[in-house]
Amino acid sequence: MYYLCINKSMNMEKKQLNHWYALYTSPRAEKQVEERLKKKGITCYLPIHRARRVWSDRVKIVDMPLFNSYIFVHCAENELRDLLKVYGVVRIVYYDGKPAIVRPKEIEAVREFLELAENQTLCVGEEVEILTGAMKSVSGKIKKIKKNYLVLFLEQLGAIVMVKIEEVAKVKRLK
Repeated sequence: MYYLCINKSMNMEKKQLNHWYALYTSPRAEKQVEERLKKKGITCYLPIHRARRVWSDRVKIVDMPLFNSYIFVHCAENELRDLLKVYGVVRIVYYDGKPAIVRPKEIEAVREFLELAENQTLCVGEEVEILTGAMKSVSGKIKKIKKNYLVLFLEQLGAIVMVKIEEVAKVKRLK
């Protein structure tokens, strides 16, 4: 019976050794590394946010890592060295000579932040700037919001225009 108690406490210690750690990846390889880690059965978290990318001919919404070249893994410290064998993982992030432990509440805070940012929407009366087309860099106030379009009042021109939602960005005014 005593043997079982020791064995149980050792198992509990092993479970407690699982922490969140940060890995540094090759540039722009975060998504591929995440996929490879998941195939190995490693719990990982890659914070992704949606961003507008403007090209000369179009605007596109793309999924981008929140932290370039970083991914978080949940595992035991003794498993970290094996993760360096995963193609795209460059190194383990260290702090004070030991692998840096990321607290679960910090991971949760990142998740909450991304959730809040995703739910941030445009509202009637807000000022936005047109990102593409003939009226690029012209700003206007939102009068109506439709499914995929905004109706804007362009004060400089005294005109009302209809623009795709993905072709505008909020105007940030300094206070």
